[in-house]
Amino acid sequence: MAVFSSFSRRLFRKQFPLFSFYFSFSTVSPSPPPIRVALTESVGRAVFTTRPIAAADLIHTASPAVCHPYSGRASCYSCLAALSNSQPLRAPFCSQHCHQRSKGYYDVEMKANWVAFDDYCGSRGLKYPFLVKRLACMVIAGDARSDTLDILQPANFTPEMVSKMEEEFVLLRNAFAEALIGDDHIAFLTKQWYINVLARIRINAFRIELVGGLYEDLLSLAVASVEAEAAVGNAVYILPSFYNHDCDPNAHIIWIDNAHAKLKALRDIDEGEELRICYIDASLERDARRELLFQGFGFQCNCSRCLHGD
Repeated sequence: MAVFSSFSRRLFRKQFPLFSFYFSFSTVSPSPPPIRVALTESVGRAVFTTRPIAAADLIHTASPAVCHPYSGRASCYSCLAALSNSQPLRAPFCSQHCHQRSKGYYDVEMKANWVAFDDYCGSRGLKYPFLVKRLACMVIAGDARSDTLDILQPANFTPEMVSKMEEEFVLLRNAFAEALIGDDHIAFLTKQWYINVLARIRINAFRIELVGGLYEDLLSLAVASVEAEAAVGNAVYILPSFYNHDCDPNAHIIWIDNAHAKLKALRDIDEGEELRICYIDASLERDARRELLFQGFGFQCNCSRCLHGD
């Protein structure tokens, strides 16, 4: 998908059995977040409030299922936080905690020679294959399951698009094989697995833009995230990917110092109201918004703002 601003993301239309449940994501209090996920007839899976939420309240936070920094950015290899100038390049972690929690997949990655894979993806401006590489390392290390992202909605790839992914897949698998990682450890790494994971990453990856510092109000955070131009990498989440789109959203995802996402209320929200975020730059004109949403996410936006021509 195209990379959009942090006023962003995700629509889900895949049909699942009817469900309604709570997620135990971290919040500012030990109580569960005030949300439930349910299946709707109009937009499929959606997130709803279970109590009134005040403007600027933190609804919940979420850690990424998988993330990866952009090449050339001085970012922690684990949480994408900025590295200090004194941080050694051979240990690209912001803290001992990040180093320890990432040791498994990082050790796997360090066994392989990634020059061919990195050069191929870098020369073509490809970012999402690096997330697939990270997830593959996590699976090999036992830090994640091979079906970690299966719950997420996949993009639809044409046969031509799939054929273009053949070489990057071969380079990825060869890097592991040449590192003498046993066949039993990479049995999951088939071309079909690669395509399936990439299809989910394509429409569910968030571009992480850190605003940094301390902000007193939500407006300042929103403005800072747009003006900072501080994109440090990409990440895929589970719960934040369940939020549907609206060009006049009632919630917004922000990142302060690392890839831990914070879902904040943009206005007062009633109990039972659906929580929605904006996948693109909300300041664009209607036709531009609709075109971006159709090209990037495959749907025609019929939110109230678009229907009224705003």
